[in-house]
Amino acid sequence: MSSSSVLYDVPGPKAKRRDVVYNIVFTAFFVALLGYLAYSFYQRGIFDDRWSVLWDPPGGQTPADVWHALLVRGLGATMIATAISAPLALALGGALSVLRRGLRNRLGSASATVVTEVFRGLPVLLMMVLARLGFGWSGLASVVFGLVVYNMAVVAEILRAGLAALPAGQREAGLSIGLSTMRTTVLIEMPQAVRIMLPALVSQLVVLLKDSSLGYIIAYPELLRQIRQMRDYFGDRYMIPVFLVGAAIYIIINVLVSRLAIWLEGRMRRSRHVATPAGSAAVASGISGTGTGVGGRLGP
Repeated sequence: MSSSSVLYDVPGPKAKRRDVVYNIVFTAFFVALLGYLAYSFYQRGIFDDRWSVLWDPPGGQTPADVWHALLVRGLGATMIATAISAPLALALGGALSVLRRGLRNRLGSASATVVTEVFRGLPVLLMMVLARLGFGWSGLASVVFGLVVYNMAVVAEILRAGLAALPAGQREAGLSIGLSTMRTTVLIEMPQAVRIMLPALVSQLVVLLKDSSLGYIIAYPELLRQIRQMRDYFGDRYMIPVFLVGAAIYIIINVLVSRLAIWLEGRMRRSRHVATPAGSAAVASGISGTGTGVGGRLGP
């Protein structure tokens, strides 16, 4: 097959006309939907002077008070919980996936599997309430516990899928040069699994960030709780502006996390430390030429 060939048929005139019609129809539909939503908001008075709560709030408050509650107390508490939970969830999830894959002991591997399935099936809020009411922990500790326990199990399952997607030759190459099962998993398979599943891992980190909003139920002062308190103080009339500002904050943070993931993925692709099938074969060939033999044991 030549380099100029394609894997699909070039659209003909009829298909091109059909695509144009579809684009026009769907564009008109979404424009009409946006217009209907804007008109509904106008009918309910969403675009009136209630937005002044952001620069001229009532009740003797100042704009600095409003933005301090949103960006310092609310967003600050959200980011603290996320910054603590995300590394712990990634580390523990990676450890669980390595234990499931690398342990020769069936009991140990089965135990890691049970832990993953149990915590993956429990709601995040249930874990937070258990830590808050059952263990008597603080709001921050309870939120971190719920986020770590659940996302640890999900990350372990994501990495397990990445490890299962690798060619069998990767594992066989590590074992053939004398690496133990555990070291083969950690040194050869896991870096490739992380690279393969990086989009799914980033998506889970975004979910972790959003799940931190459940902390308002256990009185943790995160962003959603600050929005709720401002609604209670200023009244229902000012709920929409404050709510939309909070939604914009979440969207901006999630977009920044996604951009960071794209940058990290590109950096990992350029890194020479990530194992590839060709690199693994070269390593196996170079080491076997040292005279240790195929079954020579180079590591514990």
